[in-house]
Amino acid sequence: MAALDVDAMIARFAERAAAVKRRNLPPVGGDERAAFIKQAEQDFMDFGMIGDSVASIEDGFLVFRVDLRPADQRGDDSDS
Repeated sequence: MAALDVDAMIARFAERAAAVKRRNLPPVGGDERAAFIKQAEQDFMDFGMIGDSVASIEDGFLVFRVDLRPADQRGDDSDS
């Protein structure tokens, strides 16, 4: 089994989030258009959260820490 490179994985998720932002809207309308837009919003949020996370391995678990506080409330505290 290959070694787990968590930093590379997080970088791939950040790249995926950016790709969703650049994704062109296909020539669809109505319900299909709304479904495409909803899926793109969900993809961006999911990929972006992992892409902005800090990962660690704790007691054999891969743990992603995502700071959900508003930017003006974030500190430089590494243990919260």
